[in-house]
Amino acid sequence: MTPHLITAARQALKAHLRDDQLSSAAASLQEHAGDRWFASHAPELVVFAESTADVSAVMKIAQALKIPVTTRGAGVGYVGGCVPVRGGIALSTMRMNRILGIFPEDGVAVVQPGVITKTLQDAAQELGWEYPPDPASLKECSIGGNIATNAGGPRCLKYGVTRHYVLGLEAVLADGSILRSGGRLHKNKTGFDLIGLLTGSEGMLGIITEATLRLIPRPQRRAMLAAIFPSFSQAAAAVQTILQAGHLPSALEITDGFTLAAARKRLGSDFFPPGEAHLIVEIDGRDAAVEAELLELDALLKRAGASHIQHALDAASCEKIWQLRREFSYSLRDTGLTKLNEDIVVPRSQLVALVNFARQLQLESGIAIACFGHAGDGNIHTNLMVENYENPAVREHADAAVDRLFRWVLSVGGAITGEHGIGLAKKPWLREAIGETSYQTHLDLKSALDPHDLLNPGKFLTPNSNA
Repeated sequence: MTPHLITAARQALKAHLRDDQLSSAAASLQEHAGDRWFASHAPELVVFAESTADVSAVMKIAQALKIPVTTRGAGVGYVGGCVPVRGGIALSTMRMNRILGIFPEDGVAVVQPGVITKTLQDAAQELGWEYPPDPASLKECSIGGNIATNAGGPRCLKYGVTRHYVLGLEAVLADGSILRSGGRLHKNKTGFDLIGLLTGSEGMLGIITEATLRLIPRPQRRAMLAAIFPSFSQAAAAVQTILQAGHLPSALEITDGFTLAAARKRLGSDFFPPGEAHLIVEIDGRDAAVEAELLELDALLKRAGASHIQHALDAASCEKIWQLRREFSYSLRDTGLTKLNEDIVVPRSQLVALVNFARQLQLESGIAIACFGHAGDGNIHTNLMVENYENPAVREHADAAVDRLFRWVLSVGGAITGEHGIGLAKKPWLREAIGETSYQTHLDLKSALDPHDLLNPGKFLTPNSNA
């Protein structure tokens, strides 16, 4: 990006924004250069938007000067989705952090994109309502980022992903025009599903500036069972048994022996009794129903071969188990290895096959692999634990192992991402994952809405190119 274009953009933006909303300080540029993936590229200018009007002004100026704009939320993604690979402007929405209203009578909340997910959850719960999407980074991630990636979480099994809770969106398009679609209605089939198009589009079709989100009544009670199994295959079989028996838990989380060993090392062996797999079963609902279901599930898990079952009978006890679950990622980081967190998805029937493949890949590649995640929907985080990843030869070897994993996942009818998105990290596999016709349709949509490729350019779509 030539300096005179950025200077021109800065001068034009001063007519709409305060000085403290613009920064070219080295620290600010570096902070907005990437996310939790290894890649980074600094922008030439950071803009801190505080309103829809601010975002619109930025895009009108960017369109006139043909300057790329990469929108950034909390920056906690894992696929390089907010890396400004072509420089230009990094547009932060984190100052747009107001809950504009919670309306129990309509069952909705209206929020700006910079609202932290847990902040919304807490505000809804105070009124006896619930916003169910619960990505693991909920204390850090923003609603705008959740919508951009169609974020998931452990409770997707029963409650679905972010898209199921987006009733209305306001978004700024590439030319600065403001699009509004949907609203407070829980049913609305008027025209194309533009909300669905923008949700999961990773900032390449428009910039979310306001969202109307569906809320549900808060369940009266939540309870959990945490079971240890002698083998992963027994725990996976228990998942099928639970669902076949007619239970629909709010979450079913499975963990393999490698991850458990790391957790025992970090937390102490007392937290996890001996065994090679860990299964969390969370249920919620009316108090009497939860009480009866707990008894049924306890008996079912014992018949399935559980060697130890822990009961959590109230919200506080459940949170302690969830906190242990969150420790798994930190436990893997404690190994000192670089964690390549691949959020692949397989049909539930392939859970055991996935772990068996991972073990074989580990033997053949020499790269340790840890598997844990959302067994109920087949979204298993398959983490390649790599030593000295900064070494180019090591990185090439690890990337080859990731390639083998993705190709195996696709061969069994799976997906290369269930939550994190494509971004930069998974761009090489997109065409194979979705097929040529679908890929071309993606390009057509991108070109129609962003003909100059200014919105988050360089990510998984490359218009006017066969790349």
